[in-house]
Amino acid sequence: MNKFRSLLAGGFLFCLLASMKLHAQVVMAAQVPPAGIIQQSQLWNMVLTNLYPGSVRVSVIMRLSEVNTGQGILTGFSNEIELPAGAKQIQLKDLIPVSYEYLSPVADRRENALLMPGNYSVCYSVIVSGDKSGQPATEDCRNFTVEPVSPPMLNTPVNEALLDALLPQFTWIPPAPLNLFSDLNYDLVLVEMGVDQSAEEAVQVNIPVYRVSNLRQPFMNYPAGAPALDTGITYAWMVTANNGRQFAAQTNTWTFRMKQSGMVSQEDLSAYVQLKRNSNDVMNCGDVLKCSYVNDAGDEQVKYEITSLENDNHIVRQGNISLQPGTNMIELSLSRGSRLSAGKLYMFRLHNGRSENWEIKFVYHPAP
Repeated sequence: MNKFRSLLAGGFLFCLLASMKLHAQVVMAAQVPPAGIIQQSQLWNMVLTNLYPGSVRVSVIMRLSEVNTGQGILTGFSNEIELPAGAKQIQLKDLIPVSYEYLSPVADRRENALLMPGNYSVCYSVIVSGDKSGQPATEDCRNFTVEPVSPPMLNTPVNEALLDALLPQFTWIPPAPLNLFSDLNYDLVLVEMGVDQSAEEAVQVNIPVYRVSNLRQPFMNYPAGAPALDTGITYAWMVTANNGRQFAAQTNTWTFRMKQSGMVSQEDLSAYVQLKRNSNDVMNCGDVLKCSYVNDAGDEQVKYEITSLENDNHIVRQGNISLQPGTNMIELSLSRGSRLSAGKLYMFRLHNGRSENWEIKFVYHPAP
């Protein structure tokens, strides 16, 4: 009886080991870097080990999703390949053609495209051809993070600045490289700092004085309709870059204070109209032309001209404007040294160091 029990136990153990061996005849080790800049093609880097005595034909299914939301990004179905006995290094070129199903609008459809910044999970299933069980021979999942080469960086107001402006202009430098992003946008948060509070802690826990989302340009003018910024308070601000609705990277946190009370009159809303490339916008303008321009080109001085759009684009004025880095609020007097006629249409055009033209059209209405 004891001998029978021993044989029975041994037989059970043999069947268990045989079953385990059957389902582990192909072993996979994904080789996705845990962090950095990653190409979509790198998702197919892996080592497949065939424990069968001879070669088998296998195919690989890859599923990529965003960790924080669980949103699927894409699914890839590889070609069936011959896998010899032993270990084999596999790359995309070994598996092509690959069929993709794109599940997110931010998915780049180029196989060699860089993945957008974010936190991802990639899972694999290896299917052995002819396996009647219908189950993957092996599966593996890895989490990884794609980060920009350079996160966005705050520009103005500079850290710990003491500001004169009643309505500060906030500017920052975009993350790089820009070709990582298909839908780059920004969130800005501004908070009051408490006593013995760090700037980083303040933006994390304090109720915002002002928050804005989905900014498309790397600058923002503080609106007059927002809560007034006052003296005696230190403010902290931070910008987050997103690709669509997916977090990409964030800046560090800077602070500033106001020199004078932030009580703003309706007039201080002022029509600083943003210059655009090839603009069709038309504004009414008095004796002072007011416009804003973001000096991303880093020019210290640029040329400008004013042309008459009702007189064969005749240049009625030209000159130079000195600039600072970041957003510049330009005020140009039109009442002195100009040959402008009341009620006529003109164009103000700025030429920067990148050979770009930034402009605005205006109708001149001089003071009586």
